[in-house]
Amino acid sequence: MLEQVINIDRMEQAVALFGTFDENIKLIQNEYMVSVVCRGSEMKITGDPENVAKAVKVIESLLSLLNKGEALSDQNVRYCMSLVNEGNEHRIEQLAGDCICITSKGRPVKPKTLGQKNYCTAIQKNTVVVGVGPAGTGKTYLAVAMAVAAFRAREINRIILTRPAVEAGEKLGFLPGDLQSKVDPYLRPLYDALFDMLGAETYQKYVERGNIEVAPLAYMRGRTLDDSFIILDEAQNTTPEQMKMFLTRLGFNSKMVITGDITQIDLPGGVRSGLKDAVRILKDIDGIETVMFSAKDVVRNRLVQDIIKAYENAGQKRPAR
Repeated sequence: MLEQVINIDRMEQAVALFGTFDENIKLIQNEYMVSVVCRGSEMKITGDPENVAKAVKVIESLLSLLNKGEALSDQNVRYCMSLVNEGNEHRIEQLAGDCICITSKGRPVKPKTLGQKNYCTAIQKNTVVVGVGPAGTGKTYLAVAMAVAAFRAREINRIILTRPAVEAGEKLGFLPGDLQSKVDPYLRPLYDALFDMLGAETYQKYVERGNIEVAPLAYMRGRTLDDSFIILDEAQNTTPEQMKMFLTRLGFNSKMVITGDITQIDLPGGVRSGLKDAVRILKDIDGIETVMFSAKDVVRNRLVQDIIKAYENAGQKRPAR
């Protein structure tokens, strides 16, 4: 058994580190089978030497994040533990990043994983960015945040969000209302992200002025989009022809972000995904970057990570047909 002591400068640091009902420290204790006790300005970690060393690295990393003004949550505590377990604890400080934008409720939007940080950096540096990864990695939400930040900074004049309505066909016809009413359910995730960033009233004001447009991909044909931040969501459900059509809409002083999950393709059998083609075809073009997310970048409920990993394992074990 080994006991190691960490000195804590301020009591509020200890309170934030432990979390509500000590939930953060309990995660660390359960992960490394150690005991963590705080007495005054001293925190004592006791257990197997190797596990104590890892627990100390996690705690010191979390204290460093707190010193830089970051808030702790179940998600980033687990993420820090995963980086320490991989021997990448030196990269944890990179998580303390600048705020992308402030939501309508005053909440700062920041990258929560290294994958998300790389994604935001790629959007800043490139004209076209392709974000590929599983659900819950923040691909669409962060792209919308970057778009709102660029709009507020007057770097662009319009935000255009689009996605293919692959369910069109028969199902769409049964929905009530005109064409816009029929496709609105498929665009709902884009509306939700914009409402969160801007608030419903501000969103509606910008829509009426033509500064914001949310529309099905089919509406993009024949247009040239200048001074715009254009986001194509659910791009795995585009055909190669649709993807080429979308990419060639790019005008002057514009950015494009294309997001999708190649494990959730809803196209009819035998139809190639335009997203898969784009990743392969565009990989060597300057100004275009592809960012690949993994299950570690999931920032939803912890179980989402476990579900994604379980499906990945099942796919690897599935016998070839």
